[in-house]
Amino acid sequence: METISTAPSALRSWASVAAITASLFVFVTTELMPVGLLTPMSASLSISVGIAGLMVTLYGLSAGLGAPFIVAWAARVDRRRLLSALLVVLVVGNLVTALSPSYPVVLGVRLIMGFANGVFWAIGVSMAMRVVAERHASRAAAIALSGISVATVVGIPLGTFLESLTSWRTTFLIWSALGAVVLLAVATVVPALSSDNAVPVREVFWLPLRNPGLRVVLFAVTLYVLGHFGAYTFVRPFLEENSAATPAFIATLLIIYGVGGATGNFVAGYTVTRNPRLSFLVAGIGLVVSLLLLLVLGDSTVGSVLAMGLWGVSFGAANLCQINLVLAAAPDTFEAAMSINTLCYNTAIALGALAGGLFADHVGVTGAVWFGVALMAASLLITLAARRTSPTPEPAPVA
Repeated sequence: METISTAPSALRSWASVAAITASLFVFVTTELMPVGLLTPMSASLSISVGIAGLMVTLYGLSAGLGAPFIVAWAARVDRRRLLSALLVVLVVGNLVTALSPSYPVVLGVRLIMGFANGVFWAIGVSMAMRVVAERHASRAAAIALSGISVATVVGIPLGTFLESLTSWRTTFLIWSALGAVVLLAVATVVPALSSDNAVPVREVFWLPLRNPGLRVVLFAVTLYVLGHFGAYTFVRPFLEENSAATPAFIATLLIIYGVGGATGNFVAGYTVTRNPRLSFLVAGIGLVVSLLLLLVLGDSTVGSVLAMGLWGVSFGAANLCQINLVLAAAPDTFEAAMSINTLCYNTAIALGALAGGLFADHVGVTGAVWFGVALMAASLLITLAARRTSPTPEPAPVA
């Protein structure tokens, strides 16, 4: 993979990776913040929790649908400037969300913010790999992806805790200020970066058709993300309904989930280089088992802790595995492949949250969890079937 032509000092290189990781942190927390705030936001805005879930749905939908087009159209834009522009959208969007007078305004703002989020997902990991010496690219990618775990360990639980002390509006206001700090860091330390292996927009959508290995990965990713977010978006109302969990206990469970995510990311960093497909399958099995545990034992403290911990471990591992599999399937068009991956991933977030909302409103929040079980199991079946017909090549490791 191409690195920057004039390598900066080692200190600036890793400072750049840290800034990109922080960007991932604020993007992920902004995307998923409504998960921890779903109940108070729905009450404040006078809507049902199912309708409130559209805050995740529209955000993910615009992130997915816009990424391939915007990444291709911005092929000649310096990536530091592009990332800075994306962070400006994030900062302003969180500020407007905090001040929004009504739910339609919140939805409109998050729709716009979703476009920025999708583009970042497509370029962020590639940027982290390019700002360091080529021999350190894998480590830089793993560090950047750790921003997901930090967001789940610290960001989302912290947002839930801050809301319990203040309000959901104050929480978004604080995240707007945090985004501004990250924007300053990116503008200061990240070097100029031209686009890496850009692909014209008319060719981007042909990649899965021409690449069977990439196509299999995208199918599997879409299914497990559909299932995950169909259930995860409504985990707070599920816990409140089935175990009378307090906001403090829910925040604790989200922290446990996040610590599990960091653990899964760390463990998968070792296993994925040896057998990426098996690592992904094990993570998928863990996702299914964790939701079954939540359904069976979620009414008890120990059961909910075990279920959320395993869920976090499994999801953290699955996320790292799927990035490795995308890189393995399309090493020469990684940025373009990641834009298609972003399309599938974030559209799945949107549709998963939407389907979960329909189950939550018409069947009950338990139905949203069963939806998650079914889709995650389908992802496992797709991956197992592909093993027999068209195995993917061994990946260049990302961790």
